[in-house]
Amino acid sequence: MIMRPGQQLLLPANPVFIWFSLLAALALNMLMNMGLWGRAPWVPDLLALALVFWSVHQPLRIGVGTAFFFGLAMDVHQGALLGQHALAYTALGFLAIAMHRRLLWFPVPTQAVQVLPLFAAARVLELLVRLAAGGGFPGWSYLLAPLIEAALWPVVSVLLLAPQRRAPNPDDNRPL
Repeated sequence: MIMRPGQQLLLPANPVFIWFSLLAALALNMLMNMGLWGRAPWVPDLLALALVFWSVHQPLRIGVGTAFFFGLAMDVHQGALLGQHALAYTALGFLAIAMHRRLLWFPVPTQAVQVLPLFAAARVLELLVRLAAGGGFPGWSYLLAPLIEAALWPVVSVLLLAPQRRAPNPDDNRPL
C-alpha cells in the first residue's frame, strides 16, 4: 500500500495485544453495564469500537467470526435476546472489513465521520431485533451512542496504535 506523505510507518501488530485490547473492551462494557450508568441507552459500546478498529487495521486476524463470538458474550452478559449483539457485531465487522482499504487512506478525524454510519447501522439493527422480539423502545437518547462512539474513534486510534509506532528518529541504539 502506498503511504501518504508524513504518515508514520508502523510495526506489525502483536496478536496478544489485539486480543488483550478486545478482552479489555469486553470487560469495560460489562463494567459500564453494571456500574454507574446501568444500561443507559446513550452509553457507547466500547467493544464495538474496538472490533471495528481491529477489523479495519487487521482484517486477516479479526473478522466476522470474532465479532460473532464477542456478540454472543455480550448477549449472555446482558441477558438480551440471544443473537441480538452477535448479529449487530457481525454486520459491523463485515462492513468494517468491506471498507477498510478505503478508510485507511483518510486522516483519523475523517475516518471518525466515515465510521459513524457503521455504528448507527449496528445500533439500528440491535433496535430492530429488540422491537421484533417484543421489547420496548429505549428512547431517543439511544441514537446518541453512535455519535459518542465516532467521537471516541481518534482516542481509540491513538491508544491502540501506540505500541506499533516506530521511533521517529532511528539511531544506532534504536535501529527501527
